Amino acid sequence: MPARTKKSPVRKTAAKRTAASSKTKKSAKKKVAVRKIRSKAKPRIVARRQHALPNYAPSRHFVRHDNNPIIEPREGNSWESKATFNPGVIFLDGGAHILYRAIGDNDMSVLGYARAGDGVTIDERSDEPVFVPKHKSDARADGLASGAPLAYNSGGGWNGGVEDPRLTRIGDRIYMTYTAFDGWGSLRMAMTSISVEDFAGKKWKWKKPVLISPEGEIHKNWGLFPEKINGKFAILTGIVPEIFVSYIDDIDNIEGVIKSDRPQGPQPGRKGHWDNIIRGAGSPPIKTKYGWLLFYHAMDRNDPNRYKLGAMLLDLNNPTKVLARASRPLLQPDEYYENHGFKGGVIYSCGAGIINDRLFVYYGGADTVVCVATADLDTFLKDLKETGHPSLQAVSLPKKINARRSTL
Repeated sequence: MPARTKKSPVRKTAAKRTAASSKTKKSAKKKVAVRKIRSKAKPRIVARRQHALPNYAPSRHFVRHDNNPIIEPREGNSWESKATFNPGVIFLDGGAHILYRAIGDNDMSVLGYARAGDGVTIDERSDEPVFVPKHKSDARADGLASGAPLAYNSGGGWNGGVEDPRLTRIGDRIYMTYTAFDGWGSLRMAMTSISVEDFAGKKWKWKKPVLISPEGEIHKNWGLFPEKINGKFAILTGIVPEIFVSYIDDIDNIEGVIKSDRPQGPQPGRKGHWDNIIRGAGSPPIKTKYGWLLFYHAMDRNDPNRYKLGAMLLDLNNPTKVLARASRPLLQPDEYYENHGFKGGVIYSCGAGIINDRLFVYYGGADTVVCVATADLDTFLKDLKETGHPSLQAVSLPKKINARRSTL
């Protein structure tokens, strides 16, 4: 009987490796198959993956409210069942009055109202929209559209409507600029106004809106200055490649349209900085003793698709002149509610103001919810002006606030 031949240890090892390699390939094929199956599903709620680098966070953060988000969609209200975000704000009668963009079952953008007596806690909220599309430039009223559709996606609202309100008080009226989208081929800036008395009394008697940007052009993020500059009303129409300001003699009777030299779409920002891609301005400019405080939205090519909030100071008499600029983002999407929603990784502010020497910034998180962050005003402005590194310390909020004008 012939002797059994022992298998070489080398052959055994090689065989194990071959078997392991075969298992690994099969496993990889299964994983690929699973990934392919999963990729077919496109859920509405998207979570943006967190990026560890680069980390631009300043040494002391803007203080987010502990109970953020302060406004969320309500399934029981069909007009705001999907998203509530990008708020504008005005301060009246010892409280913050917020108008927020809402999207409901019909995918049309309208505006809802909420009040925060202490600036952060919502104690009143409307059951019905307070501003709805007024003409065909706001929405497809007839259900039909002509011409080529725009490659435009901003928080959903496929059926058009009223987007991103920015509120400014001038005298006894509150002016609102907003983006009017018809859901197909027209995206323009519009403006309306309401008396302070009617707004405070929740009598939503808005003046008939007017379209103020040219037809056939895409413009967003325009905001009014709260007082005249060199004898004329002023409206900010762009911040890149320079600051664009248009001057108007009569804000209540604008003749024609306002032309802006700002190029269309996102534009290159500062090379080598966190804001090397500029999206646009945030809330309307706020007057301070150091200059006009302007927030803006920007992104970093090294940290793509994440909207961050920056700030700059503009000269009071010549707002096209930048006096100071934050070298780091003030807020970046780090919290859960800023990364889980219709569009994860987005912080977008349309409203800010000053109450009791404290800065309040209201913003949309992930194109789905409304949030608020606060900072000590004087510390913030001094550090922005002197170092470009705003130092944002926590300050305990008073039980009741007394609103005042934002001029220091």
